[in-house]
Amino acid sequence: MVFGLKQAWACVFGAVLLAVIFAARLWYTSDVGLARNDFLTVAAVVIQVLMVACRLETFRELRVIVLFHIVGTVMELFKTDVGSWAYEADGFLRIGGVPLFSGFMYAAVGSYMVRVYRLFDLRFTRYPRRWLTALVAAAIYANFFGHHFVWDFRWVLLATVAVLFGRCVMHFRVFRSRFRMPLLVAFLLVALFIWFAENIGTWSRAWLYPSQLDGWHMVSPDKLVAWFLLMIISVVLVAWVYKPLPLDEAEVRLSAKLSVLDSTLD
Repeated sequence: MVFGLKQAWACVFGAVLLAVIFAARLWYTSDVGLARNDFLTVAAVVIQVLMVACRLETFRELRVIVLFHIVGTVMELFKTDVGSWAYEADGFLRIGGVPLFSGFMYAAVGSYMVRVYRLFDLRFTRYPRRWLTALVAAAIYANFFGHHFVWDFRWVLLATVAVLFGRCVMHFRVFRSRFRMPLLVAFLLVALFIWFAENIGTWSRAWLYPSQLDGWHMVSPDKLVAWFLLMIISVVLVAWVYKPLPLDEAEVRLSAKLSVLDSTLD
């Protein structure tokens, strides 16, 4: 239960933004005088300001979140131009056909990543060299653009990620105890969560894929691969703010003793 509550607290930015998108779909009307996309952009800015003002995010973390926003917006401009997905063409707060709130959806992922690192006091065993992860992340980002013109390398990149991170284990703290999880499993779980959020977003008509224009249906599970690869870009960006730290052996022994003590007291 504590694990779930901490996860919910880590993704508060994304959860609130998604709730606003969902509510706008149900109750926002055209006679308000402000286009829905503009309303979502204003709401996203307010959420971001409150996150910093309430000290849920630090200014150091805000730097990487802004970087997520920029990286995401550049991708949105390209993807909408080639017809991968589309937004309603209303409002003034947009660049071309891309409303500015779209960048905040990527920023929400960045917010989750930096907050989960801090809230769970993450440590890693056999984390790959950061320059290698940066090269793979750059290749993944380039492939998001390049596969429209040349061969799609996503399966090669997926295999590369499996090799690079396959031996890495993530250690996270819940109360006084530490638990472990293969990092690739953590990537997959986060990608699955984003896929669920994406279905809510498209149902709310915040954006639509071409196959959904004639009627909404669930986003293809194939998108899980794209979100999984996006996790690599996210992790690499966060790793330049919070350097992945190894697990201290003394801490492992202390955690084990505390677990035994708790079991004895129970």
